[in-house]
Amino acid sequence: METKQVLEIALSSGQILLKNGAETYRVEETIERICAAYDLQCECITTAKGVMVSVLDSSGEKMTSLKKVRNAGVDLYRIELINSFSRDFKKNSMDYDEAVKMLKGIENAPEFSLPVRILAASMTSFVYSLFFNGTIYDSIAAAAISVFIYFMMEKVSKLGFFQFFEFFFSGFIIGMASIAAEGMLPILSKGSIITGAIMILLPGVPLTNGIKDIIYGDFTSGFTKFGEAMLIITAVGAGIGAALTVGTGVKP
Repeated sequence: METKQVLEIALSSGQILLKNGAETYRVEETIERICAAYDLQCECITTAKGVMVSVLDSSGEKMTSLKKVRNAGVDLYRIELINSFSRDFKKNSMDYDEAVKMLKGIENAPEFSLPVRILAASMTSFVYSLFFNGTIYDSIAAAAISVFIYFMMEKVSKLGFFQFFEFFFSGFIIGMASIAAEGMLPILSKGSIITGAIMILLPGVPLTNGIKDIIYGDFTSGFTKFGEAMLIITAVGAGIGAALTVGTGVKP
């Protein structure tokens, strides 16, 4: 396999990993593993928004390329597939076309359907509301609100709004809906409902990865991910705070 083909495979693998929420060190290790399979010296720089790789072959020829990542999310299944692919690539020789075909298959791997994801979101809110001392009724209310919020976020995110406003208004709706639910049914607690419903909005994986990157010494990528996670948390908190302020003000 030619050097430029190995470089393309390594970059594509790194891009898929980064796009689906992998840590910086995992992206760089995967790229280095793929290059090492063909005895190529590799230098890799990974940021939150892209990957740059430079390889040096046995003849002393150096090639450098980069790929930018847009619309990053979290998909642990694709990360696992790329991890398996990179190990197989190193152990078993495969040609360029076969490797490209496998990468395209990973990138186009089917996602869970919207109803399944909504069901998972509602179950998450239900369980966390119970976990934080909510009643069964609070948990049902939190699950119902999370269904609406998840569906709304799924549609609104495609319109290209600022991320801060998406999470702010989601938090605001959760707060107002919880206040309304408590007003209609006094046995409900708006605090427990809010606690359960916001769990589907909190960026657990980006926050954890940001801290891990900082610990591993990847400060640029780590602080970027950590800052993005804190921005989301702030937006959700501000939205809920605004709802509680407005809801308290309109009470008789």
